[in-house]
Amino acid sequence: MLTTLRIKNLALVTDLTLELQPGCNVITGETGAGKSIIIGALDLVLGERADRTLIRSGEESCSVEAVFEVTQLCARQLERRAPPRRESASHPLAEPVLGAPPPLNQFLEENGLEPCADGQLVLKRTFSANGANRQFVNGSPTTLNTLTTIGEWLVDIHGPHDHQSLLHPAKQLLILDAFGRLEKEREAFSELVRRRTALAAEKSALIVDEKTYAQQLDLLRFQVQEITAARMQPGEDERVEQEFNRASNAARLLQLSQAAVDALSESDNSVLTRAGAVGRALQELQRVDPGAAPLAEWHAQAVGTLRELQAALSRYAEKVDVDPARLAGLEERLDLIHSLKRKYGATLAEVVAFGEEAKRKLQSLEGRDAELARLNAELQKLEAEISRAGEKLSDARRKAIPPLAKAAGRQLEDLGFKQSKFEVAIKSATAEVTKLKSNENRSLLTPAAAIKTTGLDEIEFQFAPNPGEPAKPLRAIASSGEMARVMLALKTVLAAEDEIPVLVFDEVDANVGGETAHAVGEKMRQIAAKRQVLCITHLPQVAAPADAHYVVNKEIKNGRTISEIHLLDKKERVTELTRMLGGQHDAARKHAEALLK
Repeated sequence: MLTTLRIKNLALVTDLTLELQPGCNVITGETGAGKSIIIGALDLVLGERADRTLIRSGEESCSVEAVFEVTQLCARQLERRAPPRRESASHPLAEPVLGAPPPLNQFLEENGLEPCADGQLVLKRTFSANGANRQFVNGSPTTLNTLTTIGEWLVDIHGPHDHQSLLHPAKQLLILDAFGRLEKEREAFSELVRRRTALAAEKSALIVDEKTYAQQLDLLRFQVQEITAARMQPGEDERVEQEFNRASNAARLLQLSQAAVDALSESDNSVLTRAGAVGRALQELQRVDPGAAPLAEWHAQAVGTLRELQAALSRYAEKVDVDPARLAGLEERLDLIHSLKRKYGATLAEVVAFGEEAKRKLQSLEGRDAELARLNAELQKLEAEISRAGEKLSDARRKAIPPLAKAAGRQLEDLGFKQSKFEVAIKSATAEVTKLKSNENRSLLTPAAAIKTTGLDEIEFQFAPNPGEPAKPLRAIASSGEMARVMLALKTVLAAEDEIPVLVFDEVDANVGGETAHAVGEKMRQIAAKRQVLCITHLPQVAAPADAHYVVNKEIKNGRTISEIHLLDKKERVTELTRMLGGQHDAARKHAEALLK
């Protein structure tokens, strides 16, 4: 749920913090008080385009910060580990993959963002008049696309705004499957299509002309032979390079080690000779002053260390091998290692892995005819399975459509559309595959090659608000009030299946009154039992059933107009509902009290 929304320097707002409650939250206020700023701020923090004219006059920048409680969301996601394709979030018409998004912290980690601390997700968006635009998730800077992706998982905004995911046919198909509890069937079909795509790619790699086939064989045989003949060992490149460096500097190493031995013990003025003089002086010192005994002991230890160093240097010098033949051999081996790494991988492990993959491809090409026969048999079997699974899924969807349409129709009737018509149009492709074979073992696979992982069907939610009119796609509905009420009806039907935790409704009361207004309030109360709802309304019948009621006011401070919002207590709610009913007379107040009861 959305717990906190903070807005700074946006339109009429200077610094506003809105603490939201679970369940249904309504926002009311006079026309022009600034209620739409709340929706605008949410749009911004969810990744919508920034309009710099909204920056408060006299300010250089504005910011919006939203805090979400995501513990329950992560729990639901962990129960349904079916991650979506990333592109479906950034492009609403892209083909979605069934299920909830991946666990949120996993998504954040994959995108280099900080995990949620104490179950809280913090989104922030800032933009300035000079064009700077920055966004953050849990304090980490991120891209606008990432912010948009997260926003589409968290909030669905309905009204004259852009977050209307239910308008897209791909999302509608997902809703139909959720309503019909067809997730398993859809995922089974998706897996078959993915397997077929992988097999088709293997087959495509084998189907080449004879000249190309011979060239590939020659290349693979050369690569396998070159890598195998090298007999590379793990870590060999580092070891050979170290040995080559020592061998190429052998003369210098020998010279330096022998010079060090001479300085320690061989010359007349060596370190150990001078250390002996120091020792004799310390012995005389100890004879005169027994308290100087520790100094003699330290000297003895130092001399012992110097002798060990002398012995180690002598052994080192003996091992230095000035051998031109060995140096040439090491140089040749190092050149071979570098050559293989340039061709096949940055590390020896990658070179070896390349060799193994080349060996597998070589074996596959050498047995091309047998491999093609195996792939064709598997593809034929898979295509038959796809056909059966697709037809089964299509049949199940067709059976789910009438109850969905009926349930939505009942909700729409409650919302004032007494003779409206809600339909779901479905168009199913065929899964039959025609194979045209030639001597080159080619095959033309149509139309199964283009089958989507979502199935063989395309659907469209359609609505006719008035009798006698043909049903039209939801996206073609002109009235924002009609659109909002259709969305509300669908959300009521699908509240148990929908994974989006925060629903925002704006203008749901457009052209609504009387009993319909009561029904709108009741529908939102039903949805709020499973999701957090934020509703901007002008109708007291819609506001009264809410769990929390906020009012937006315009005030003048220091000669400037600002918008402020605060949560109403029970007494204040009566006063605000009375205002919404048209006045502060006793009858209106009693009506307001009755609505609250």
